[in-house]
Amino acid sequence: MADPLVLLPGMNCSERLWGSVTGRLRSGGVDVLLPRPLEGVTVDDCVDSLLGTLPPRFALAGLSLGGIVAMALVRRAPERVSGLCLMSTNSRAPTDEQRTAWSGQRRALIEGTTARDLQERLLPVLVAPENRSTELDEVVLCMADEVGDGVLDRQLAMQATRVDERPGLARVKVPTLILGPEKDALCPLDRHVEMRELIRGSRLEVIRGSGHLAPLEAPDAVAAALAGWLPASAP
Repeated sequence: MADPLVLLPGMNCSERLWGSVTGRLRSGGVDVLLPRPLEGVTVDDCVDSLLGTLPPRFALAGLSLGGIVAMALVRRAPERVSGLCLMSTNSRAPTDEQRTAWSGQRRALIEGTTARDLQERLLPVLVAPENRSTELDEVVLCMADEVGDGVLDRQLAMQATRVDERPGLARVKVPTLILGPEKDALCPLDRHVEMRELIRGSRLEVIRGSGHLAPLEAPDAVAAALAGWLPASAP
C-alpha cells in the first residue's frame, strides 16, 4: 500500500486550502492527511510537532510556508519521507525586507488588526487577478478566520527563523515534484526552477494561469499533478 500523503498549508491558510484537491485525490484512493494550521514559534518547533504526530513514513507536499516546513522536515528526517512535493514556495533564507514586513504584521495584530484584515490586504498577491471572484476571495478570507490571530502571530515569528534550505535540497533522494504557479506574485517561477536544478531527478510542472494559491485557483491541475507523482512515491 502507498504511504499516506500529508498536505501542509501555507501561512494563514487552513485545511480549506486543499478541499477540492483532497476530494479528487480521495476519490482515486489516496490516503490524505491534513494537519491543523502550522504551529510553532520556530520552523524547528513545527517540524518537531509534525514528526511527533505523523505516521512513520509518508509522502509530503507543502505550499508556501508549508513547503518551507517540508524542506526542513525532509532535511532533518529523510528516512520518514517517501516523496516530496514543493509548491508556491521559496528555498532561500528571508530577506531584510521580508523580516521587516513580518514584524510590521505582528505589530498590527497586537494593535487590533485581525488575521482576516491582513489576509484581505494580501489578496492581490495571493490570487492571480483574472482568477479573483467574490466567492474565491471569501474562501481565502475564511481560511484566515479559521487560523486566527494567535496562530498567525506564531506563524509570522516562525517565518523569521527560516534558513537557506538550498544546501539541504541538494541532498534530497526521494522522488520530488516541484509545482510552480505561472503567475505567483509571492514565489516567482524562477524560485521553482532553482529548486528543480538543486534536487537531482526532480520534475517541474508549471500550473498555467494560477497565482500563489494554486489548490484553490487550479484544483484540477494540482490534483492531477499530485496523482501523477504519487505512484513513484510509494515504497
